[in-house]
Amino acid sequence: MNTRRWAWTGAAIGAVLALVTQAPAYWLAKIVAQASGEHVLLQDAQGTVWHGSAQAVLSAGPQSDASNTALPTRLQWQLGPHLDISAVRLGLRLSLSSACCTTQPMSLDVTPQWRGVRVQLNDQRSTWPASWLTGLGAPWNTLQPEGELQLSTQQLAWQHLAGQAQLQGQAQLNLQHMSTRLSTLKPLGSYRVMLQGTGDVATGAEAGDTMQLTLDTVEGSLQLQGTGQWRNGRLQFNGEASSEPDAEAALSNLLNILGQRRGAKSILKLG
Repeated sequence: MNTRRWAWTGAAIGAVLALVTQAPAYWLAKIVAQASGEHVLLQDAQGTVWHGSAQAVLSAGPQSDASNTALPTRLQWQLGPHLDISAVRLGLRLSLSSACCTTQPMSLDVTPQWRGVRVQLNDQRSTWPASWLTGLGAPWNTLQPEGELQLSTQQLAWQHLAGQAQLQGQAQLNLQHMSTRLSTLKPLGSYRVMLQGTGDVATGAEAGDTMQLTLDTVEGSLQLQGTGQWRNGRLQFNGEASSEPDAEAALSNLLNILGQRRGAKSILKLG
């Protein structure tokens, strides 16, 4: 009797372990879709939750008629346990890669803490097609941007502890050789967006989910500049757009669309 009971117990444990280790990839696809409000979709998911691939698609959401857009190559992922040696805590590490966009995997470490969680992105460089943003709907499907989005991060981390969130580190996004269907002038220029965390994740100083943002023009006929702040999940941004003197006629219509015109400039405002 005891032998039979142990046999059934062993079989049950084996079934649970098999279910956990071989959990299908579409389970992860459902989690990502729900967590993102169906703005990020993992279509044609293959493999398991722990090691798989899918077509990474950006979407305007379930109520939108806008066309979705996918990366040109499949997104690969690996998910598994990770030991945070500095804090002696066990967490999860998610590694992402795609042949079109990453030269090395992007690693995201999620570590539970007392009354909170810490998420850290490894220092990395990656390049993404600007056209991918079109799938998010307005205003991207109107602009239909073309160019490259070069992302680099340094000590970028987010922590939620005892009801308070902090951001640390910085990210730089270079918008290279950008163009849009709203202007015949191609390219419009290249731009730099800097994101700087103002909270100290390590010490917990300066509470608040806050990040400073600056926009500058590297080169180009369309001149963009501005500053903003990302606080508690909301972006506030103030800036302006203008054109080089020899491109005023070609960019006049685009400047009217980007913001409120004030003479030769267009005022950019969000939030």
